[in-house]
Amino acid sequence: MRNKFLATATLVCSALAVASAPMIAEAAQHHRHKVQVCTTSRGARNTGTVVGAVTGGLLGNAVSNGGGKTGGTIIGAGLGAVAGHQIAKHNAHRTCHWEWRNN
Repeated sequence: MRNKFLATATLVCSALAVASAPMIAEAAQHHRHKVQVCTTSRGARNTGTVVGAVTGGLLGNAVSNGGGKTGGTIIGAGLGAVAGHQIAKHNAHRTCHWEWRNN
């Protein structure tokens, strides 16, 4: 009688172990972790580029003399666009928040 009870208990424990293995593996795969997500506004960089290009073009035209006014305007607009973009990118408002993600 005792051997039959031990055999039945062993069989039941083995069946439970086999049945719960997929649930344990699934729980291990769905690990949640916290990540920081940041966004910046792109509109400010575009505005900075346009304002820099216009200002640089006007300054380039004013500084150049004689027949080189077109070249001075183009070079000034290019340098002003780069400078305006970099300044706006540096001063852009950055918003960050934390999110929970699954593996």
